[in-house]
Amino acid sequence: MRVDLFDFDLPPENIALRPASPRDSARLLHVPGEGAMSDHIVRDLPSLLYAGDVLVFNDTKVIPAQLEGRRGEARIGATLHKRLGLRHWEAFLRNAKRVRAGDRIDFGAGVTAIAGPRDADGGVTLDFEGDEPVELLLERAGTMPLPPYIASKRPTDERDRSDYQTMFAREDGAVAAPTAALHFTPELVSAIAEAGIRTETLTLHVGAGTFLPVKAEDTDDHHMHAEWGRIDAATADRLNAARSAGGRLIAVGTTSLRLLESACGEDGAIRPFADETRIFITPGYHFRAIDGLMTNFHLPKSTLFMLVSALMGRERMQEAYALAIARGYRFYSYGDSSLLLP
Repeated sequence: MRVDLFDFDLPPENIALRPASPRDSARLLHVPGEGAMSDHIVRDLPSLLYAGDVLVFNDTKVIPAQLEGRRGEARIGATLHKRLGLRHWEAFLRNAKRVRAGDRIDFGAGVTAIAGPRDADGGVTLDFEGDEPVELLLERAGTMPLPPYIASKRPTDERDRSDYQTMFAREDGAVAAPTAALHFTPELVSAIAEAGIRTETLTLHVGAGTFLPVKAEDTDDHHMHAEWGRIDAATADRLNAARSAGGRLIAVGTTSLRLLESACGEDGAIRPFADETRIFITPGYHFRAIDGLMTNFHLPKSTLFMLVSALMGRERMQEAYALAIARGYRFYSYGDSSLLLP
């Protein structure tokens, strides 16, 4: 499909630079498959779902994977996006033309790395020097990798260390937050449980590729970056049992959705999964694993807007986004949310 079919105009004032406070006070647009859309807040979620439904969260934890350093006089920015080994990471570099294989980059605070060759995805391998775990090095020298549409408007600060982390975060490895889950609080999760709605977690380490624009003119020519995910056998069994009993699986975030669909067979059964996925969902895709999606509002012409268009229909999502813009919803990572129930 033509990528420009997924374009829309977004006023800059609709881009959120900070999250709602408290988190569950963010607005929520309920988008059914047909009929009227309605305005809510995230705290209303228990009343919009049924007992027996299952909300599926991503428990990945964002690491401070943004680094600023120097190679000689050249300033080099690095965003780690994929672990290759104990001390080896793939990274996207800013000012990459100034870096060659074998160059040492000094990121300050005693953190240095040797650049490797450029890979097929346009990244560079970084081999961190020393004996300390890379996670400790990042705590010293790294900052939270906020999306470009926020980082270009204000500097990252200490508040982002907590704001850009979900309450479910426990598995280190993401360089972007599964932002739909940023809206949840312990109080909301308790209310969800009291309503008979269950919760499950899986792990998909979100990579920096999620921020990269689609440069191709046709979706068939776009290359997705790989991300690593895991669903254990016990979780897969519980999800299948819930669905067999008539419950709906509602993915909280596109990351949860993509992993569930990657782990699902043609028979609709979710299987244990521990591998990379490059799944790219566009209109025409047949969803097998999920029955709904809670997700924030995405960028024009992005793979994620294509995904929600595949779930609900492109015209329906253009209508929903136009309504959200007109009603002042806040967009992107720190913005408001939507509940899509086809």
